[in-house]
Amino acid sequence: MKKEFKVITELIEENSRVLDVGCGDGDLMKFLLQNKTIDIRGLEISKKNVQNCLSKGLAVIEGNAENDLSQFPNNSFDYVILSQTLQAFLNTERVINELLRIGKRAIVTIPNFGHWKMRLHLLIKGTMPVTEVLPNEWYNTPNLHMCSIKDFFNFCEKRNIKIFRSLALNKEKISSIDLSNLGIKNLISDLGIFLIENKWK
Repeated sequence: MKKEFKVITELIEENSRVLDVGCGDGDLMKFLLQNKTIDIRGLEISKKNVQNCLSKGLAVIEGNAENDLSQFPNNSFDYVILSQTLQAFLNTERVINELLRIGKRAIVTIPNFGHWKMRLHLLIKGTMPVTEVLPNEWYNTPNLHMCSIKDFFNFCEKRNIKIFRSLALNKEKISSIDLSNLGIKNLISDLGIFLIENKWK
């Protein structure tokens, strides 16, 4: 999703230290390095993906974010990125807490399960939707905790997490999300992109 990559790039300041958690085959890392002067590292659970990243000259280590983020010191990075992988974790809250501990800020992107097409699919067909953003069937999906843009807003509010920027991506259109348009953005957006920080930092 190149549009998502462009939005993430714009949220990151030059000369920052960045960690991409669940970096996959390194496409986002490569894009960021091509468009920003940053020091970026990756953490990836798949050995095959780690090898692919290393072959591209990317600094990636093998690790499970749910267990291994605890190895990083506080404020090790300016930004920690979690791109469309939040829903795959067993303990979502712990992962978010770790992101905000090791990074001054975190960038989290989520597939929006509140999209009207998802709702309509469930209403009419009565089966779990398969989309471009969520391409797996219910029985082979890595996703454990699906959420909507509105869910993530509520999550942050309850846990004293400050949302600096919240953006909606609908096909190729990017728009801001705030409390006044949260309902409609939750209905029509494919992806939510959030720049967050602990309020006490």
